[in-house]
Amino acid sequence: MAIILVVDDEVGIRELLSEILIDEGYDVRLAENAGTARLARNELRPDLVLLDIWMPDTDGITLLKEWHAAGQLNMPVVMMSGHGTIDTAVEATRFGAFDFLEKPIALQKLLSTVQKALKHDKPLVRPALTLEAFSRLMFVKEFKRRLEQALAKSPILLLKGASGGMAEICARTLQPPRAPWLDLSGVSSALTQEMLEKATGGILFVPDMAGLGKMQQMNLAFAVDRLEKLNLQLIVATATPLATLGEAGWDSKLLARLSEIWVAMPSLVGHGDELPEIAGLLLTNFVERGEVPPQRLSTAALNALRTLPWKHSPESGWSDLYALVRNLALTALEDEISAEDVARVMPQEVGGSPEMLSLLPLFDQPLREARDAFEKMYFEHHLRLEGGNMTKLAERSGLERTHLYRKLKQLDVKLGKRSEEP
Repeated sequence: MAIILVVDDEVGIRELLSEILIDEGYDVRLAENAGTARLARNELRPDLVLLDIWMPDTDGITLLKEWHAAGQLNMPVVMMSGHGTIDTAVEATRFGAFDFLEKPIALQKLLSTVQKALKHDKPLVRPALTLEAFSRLMFVKEFKRRLEQALAKSPILLLKGASGGMAEICARTLQPPRAPWLDLSGVSSALTQEMLEKATGGILFVPDMAGLGKMQQMNLAFAVDRLEKLNLQLIVATATPLATLGEAGWDSKLLARLSEIWVAMPSLVGHGDELPEIAGLLLTNFVERGEVPPQRLSTAALNALRTLPWKHSPESGWSDLYALVRNLALTALEDEISAEDVARVMPQEVGGSPEMLSLLPLFDQPLREARDAFEKMYFEHHLRLEGGNMTKLAERSGLERTHLYRKLKQLDVKLGKRSEEP
């Protein structure tokens, strides 16, 4: 039975469409605004969405663009509006809408459109994830504007501090709709004029300069000389200092040309509270594109990500987070990723020991509760080490025996069988 999600802020419209579609044998779910629609779409994975354009919190076109940018349009979306225009319909179609229904919606028009959408056997193109998906984060929004501004004035843009998948997210953000895309790292033979001409008006991309061999470096130099003539734009990414590339044998003139205009990935310093949202978007994209099994991040895992020490280091961040989330999704044994999973995959030099990571959720608690939780863990740990011996525990903790017993009772620490002999 197909699941249809109806998103409309008017209760009368929701109820009417629900009754009609249920009578036709569909499983219908309802959402009154964009917020509940986001949750329903992620939890239910509907087969079809009927989405109203005019809603009070976030309009339907904006929500459609959000799903498009996040690579979440793996279901047909039919837009609905009582104030529709041709321009609106065209814009909705450009961002992946299957069709457009004008209110009041005729019964037969509704049913025929729903049937066509559900029978649509053309594989839905899952758009690549772009920075648009993170646009609710102001520091990412500003970074996106810097990228757009730089590339608008120069055919070459160097992206510092990212490589691989994270670099592609940035580059895809700058790719015009339906413009050609050529990843130069995938061209192992000599690049030809014909190959570049096929990409005219599009983007040439290098996800990691350090990964290019001698032939690919020559191809890059060949492409640089022909960018303006063929109306091409080049985006190259590196997490390796250019001086290191020069020491590795890169041509100094080519490095100088590539580094004329550059933008660095924004530091995650001071943005710990935004890390869960970023990680969640990355995970959803991996799942939607079929790169990882269906997974979700538990609250404890999100808290652990929020307090990871790497956010204090400008040198690491986005690419580390990208790789970490993908690793979590591929190696977690349960459908819900736990804080223990985060501790398991976190590099020791970045995240510290698993024992330290297990304490990270305490940082989200008020001071009194965090202190009590830590003290309980402290006493339970040393009770195990001392085999329940209260004399040794008193000595190790530096507490007088009477005060120690009172403290353990207050913290609800189970003493169990213990020995009084040292």
